[in-house]
Amino acid sequence: MTHTNIKMTTAQFAKLHKVNKRTLHYYDNIGLFSPSTKGDNGYRYYDVSQSITFEYIRMLKEMNMSIEEITDYYKHPTADKFLKIADMKETELDLEIQKLKRIKKILKAKKDQIRLCEDLQEQEIRIEECKAVKLSVLPYDFVDDDISHIFAFLNDNWSIEQIRMGVGSFISLDKVINKAFERYDGIYTYMLGKTTVSDTLVRSKGKYLCGYQKGSWDKAPAMYEKMIAYARQNNLMLTGYAYEIGLNEFTISSPEEYVTKFMIKIEEKY
Repeated sequence: MTHTNIKMTTAQFAKLHKVNKRTLHYYDNIGLFSPSTKGDNGYRYYDVSQSITFEYIRMLKEMNMSIEEITDYYKHPTADKFLKIADMKETELDLEIQKLKRIKKILKAKKDQIRLCEDLQEQEIRIEECKAVKLSVLPYDFVDDDISHIFAFLNDNWSIEQIRMGVGSFISLDKVINKAFERYDGIYTYMLGKTTVSDTLVRSKGKYLCGYQKGSWDKAPAMYEKMIAYARQNNLMLTGYAYEIGLNEFTISSPEEYVTKFMIKIEEKY
């Protein structure tokens, strides 16, 4: 007996391909994929040579083809049909790969933020060297602070993946110095790819005065006051906008554990 005509029961074939026997029964019942022979004992047997065909069927299923589409192709296979399916699925897979890359980028960013939060005191001020970052920005003043309105606004302008990167706000340095927090200048998120809906802003590389505050947002004005005082005491010239963003909203059970990061660029001296 050669390896090409080894006969297997449904249980053996299912075990070989790591699938449930019910899947094979279902495929047999609908005429998609059936055992090749019937033995003298009345049992039906799969031939090991059917394994490649079965794996192609599984591949098409994994590419989100419906059972009806797979059955239609399998009953009337042609080279032209296969090439059309392959072209279509390659395009879909490319889009899925890009989506998974974006999800991976989001997860990495969140992991870095959470690890940073674990080592923070209740309130810290630091000087950090930061890379240039491209931001997607939208005008928003937070006069209407209804969270449902805010999310609806974001959803209209950004993809849900973009929103998952985290949403921060920015306010001019003049407003911070004058304690005019009634109206912010806008909101931002870190760009995942090209965008044509909202404006972009490059937060330039360089040194930033960074503050970390645990607790609810109403502590933000006090943090800004301390950052401005720190800059004056250390003869630092600040410039541009002040940026805020939450770092750990998905991992806390109390508002008092919430960590906000504040960033203001330090003007370089030449």
